[in-house]
Amino acid sequence: MIKTQLAVIGGGPGGYAAAFLAADLGMQVTLIDLEKNPGGVCLYRGCIPSKALLHIAKLIHEAEEAKKWGVEFGEPKIDLDKLRDFKNGVVNKLTGGLGQLSKQRKVNFIQGKATFTNSTTLSVAKEDGTTEEVVYEKAILATGSVPTKIPGLSIDSPRVMDSTGALELNDIPKRLLVIGGGYIGLELSSVYASLGSEVTVVEMLPGLLPGADRDMVAVLERRVKALMKNVYTETKVVSLKDNGDSVTVKLEGAKVTEPEQTFDKVLISIGRRPVTTGFGLENTKVKVSERGFVVTDKTMKTDDPSIYAIGDIVGNPMLAHKAAAEGKVAVEAIFGHKVVFEPNAIPAVVFTDPELAWAGLTENEAREKGIKVEVAKFPWGASGKATTMDRNDGMTKLIVEPETERILGVAIVGVGAGDMIAEGALAIEMGAVVKDLELTIHPHPTLSETMMFAAELFYGHATDMYRPKRK
Repeated sequence: MIKTQLAVIGGGPGGYAAAFLAADLGMQVTLIDLEKNPGGVCLYRGCIPSKALLHIAKLIHEAEEAKKWGVEFGEPKIDLDKLRDFKNGVVNKLTGGLGQLSKQRKVNFIQGKATFTNSTTLSVAKEDGTTEEVVYEKAILATGSVPTKIPGLSIDSPRVMDSTGALELNDIPKRLLVIGGGYIGLELSSVYASLGSEVTVVEMLPGLLPGADRDMVAVLERRVKALMKNVYTETKVVSLKDNGDSVTVKLEGAKVTEPEQTFDKVLISIGRRPVTTGFGLENTKVKVSERGFVVTDKTMKTDDPSIYAIGDIVGNPMLAHKAAAEGKVAVEAIFGHKVVFEPNAIPAVVFTDPELAWAGLTENEAREKGIKVEVAKFPWGASGKATTMDRNDGMTKLIVEPETERILGVAIVGVGAGDMIAEGALAIEMGAVVKDLELTIHPHPTLSETMMFAAELFYGHATDMYRPKRK
């Protein structure tokens, strides 16, 4: 039997962030996860491997585009084994590093599956076949999420993949159908299309990336449609049939000219669902909502006073950085500090080409909630840096409260948008007004100065673009 002050169940970005902070603050910590090192879905089967492959996809695109600048490379030769080794090497390096950090912090890491026997005890089925009992004072649940399946469509076939299977990169199918036009579907579509697959994307809703503002999505959509063979919105997949060497798919939608099509592989990517069953929550006082999320208060404490919960299992957005922030709040709350999780902005990034990122209030949300806003948009066609890169397909947008000129939201579409959005998130969290952003001197020539230009444009005097002054 192991006695510990804090048990953390799940070693993803939320779990290991919580475990490491608790250890740094002097707590005795036990971290339990199925993998041999911390990392979770993000590092093993999500954010990190996908970004490694997207980096390769970007290089292929840039090599193709270089022809119009007078630089020509030969046709790319894809060595799938080397490519896979690079991706796996990135994963192993980062997860191995987290394993070392666990040891340095004297975190007791157990590889195995934890099950609650009551509100203060866990039974851990270890990887070596033995069972360990862990008695804790407090616990943090960070069990994450898994890919969502489509009822009636999920067939048991090696030709039908989820995002985990797609990242294994076992082969490059000639014809690939991607079901789902959200961020995961579009990112993986970009990877496979760059590597040579003819990709068709199907989305049930009227547009790609539901939730993001349509004007920003439109910029990305133009490039996505040029890269993919077909992009169908407002379209349903009615059936899948495994033919042994292919999959026959029936599509239903107004813009579909061929209702029955055949693909070498199908990727189902319609979102993720929280993992809240299979580890004995019924033996505790923890409550789960009708939507399957663990119920917590703003300190991340559940209805069981001994147990806190963070990350994907407590609700959207299902993002690694949100989980990490919640994990730190939970630890601080356990220590008795006055802290709650109530951010003004959680940035979201779609790592396609161009990238799309936003933080805070979107125009869609403002419209739905009846919030009056004023919008300032700076198109990258007027950006010197974007022009030097031959990437004018971008836009920076500020969403502003008219009376106070406080920045309520920021959205960016373009190269490097994911790195730039942090400035927007900081502006929102600090309660900055547009004048703060306008008076902050940005380096030239950079893409980051489009934030300053958008602020200038709000007042009608942007140097590189004309807009009538505000009345």
